[in-house]
Amino acid sequence: MQKKVEINERDFFKTPFTRTEINALLQKQPASEMFSFRSPSFKSLGLDQANLKDKDLIDLMLKEPRLIRRPIVKVDRKVYFGVDSKALAEIMKT
Repeated sequence: MQKKVEINERDFFKTPFTRTEINALLQKQPASEMFSFRSPSFKSLGLDQANLKDKDLIDLMLKEPRLIRRPIVKVDRKVYFGVDSKALAEIMKT
């Protein structure tokens, strides 16, 4: 059975996420799930990952969208951050 796929693109550099939207996407997961620690933007900040709390990570993502793991994919009610095409194909099978 094929799933119906609806694609909603958003350039969050032009239309940044709000704190409320980030919290909704996280669905009570830790902010680290959405945060790109491997981003050159994060590395350039020189911050210690271990000392950052969820609020700190969200504040950083609000200031610098490059710190958000991309792509963000929502399938049914589940949100996935930074999935590659192979993982997305597996998700779509279920």
